[in-house]
Amino acid sequence: MNGQGCFISHPEVVIDPAVPVPRWHLAPEGIARMRRLAADPRLEGLSAVWASDETKAIEAAGILAARFGLPVQVHPGLSEMDRSSTGYRPKDEFERLADAFFARPGESVAGWERAVDAQARVVAAAREILAGHGDGGLALVGHGGTGTLLMCALAGL
Repeated sequence: MNGQGCFISHPEVVIDPAVPVPRWHLAPEGIARMRRLAADPRLEGLSAVWASDETKAIEAAGILAARFGLPVQVHPGLSEMDRSSTGYRPKDEFERLADAFFARPGESVAGWERAVDAQARVVAAAREILAGHGDGGLALVGHGGTGTLLMCALAGL
C-alpha cells in the first residue's frame, strides 16, 4: 500500500432507533469484518488512518489503526450526510429518502443536508488530509453516502 490511499466505509452497525445515528456502534459482524480487513496483507505500509467523527467510523478506524500501531485521526468533514432532521427511519423509508438524496443533489430531501453540500464537504476534507499526508499508505474511514459522493466527485460526476 506504500504511497496509496483507500476509502473504507464502516461495516454493519447496531441499529438503535433510540440513539442518534452518528452515535451508533459497530455490530459484532462489522467488528469481525474490520478485523479481517486489518489482517489483509495488501494494507502493509499503511501510515495514517483518518475517520469521520461518528462513532461507527471511529470504531472501524480503530480496529484498522491498532494493527499498525497508529493513532486514529478524526476529521468531521468525512462524516455522513446530515440527516438529523429525520433521525432513524425504517429501512424502506430510508432507502426512498436516500434515492431522492442522490437523484436531486441540489435539493434538501426531508430536511437532510443537500448532496451537493455533503459532496463539497467530503471532497474538501479528503483534499485537506491528502495535502498534509507524507509517505506511506493512507486510509480514510467514513460512510456509504459520503463515500459515494467522494467517488462521484473523483469520477467527475
